[in-house]
Amino acid sequence: MPLPIRRLVPALTLSCTLCVGAAACGARSAAKEAASYIVAPTPSPTTPAERQEFARTRFAANAGLAAGAAYQWIVKPWKAGGFKEGARGRTAALAQAGLAGTFAYNRLKALQRNAQGDPRLAKALAPLTTGLDGLKNLAPRLRSGDESAMRSLDDVIAKVKGAGSSAGTRIRIRVPSAAQLFSG
Repeated sequence: MPLPIRRLVPALTLSCTLCVGAAACGARSAAKEAASYIVAPTPSPTTPAERQEFARTRFAANAGLAAGAAYQWIVKPWKAGGFKEGARGRTAALAQAGLAGTFAYNRLKALQRNAQGDPRLAKALAPLTTGLDGLKNLAPRLRSGDESAMRSLDDVIAKVKGAGSSAGTRIRIRVPSAAQLFSG
């Protein structure tokens, strides 16, 4: 039974296209071979001086956010007695303090990484590593009513601000939004 030309032409075109395409995929073209020998320089986004400047800027931003979260949602409610047993809104204050503590710890760890990009910041922040690591168990200590936890957090924040200012970086306290607290 003869096939109509309307079916034969598209089928023949499709099969030829597939055969040519399959043959072309396996062969290595001259353009691809030449491209493999060309070495493009990897672009450096910043010079070393700019990298240090950005490290200081990120350090200042992270320190300001950590200090703002700690003061707004941990220190102020603590001083107001919001964490004491029987206090009105204690559960909400503890939840906010837990989020703020996690956020502040996250930002303090980030600023520790930022300080490695600048020699002066790294030198100024080196003595604080034990204090920063000591904040890991801050939330349970706050829940139990340990006043030394509040003092240690306040001391670490003050020392970080002092380390930044001794390295020539001005730190402004910025209170993070609730969305920033939830996002980490």
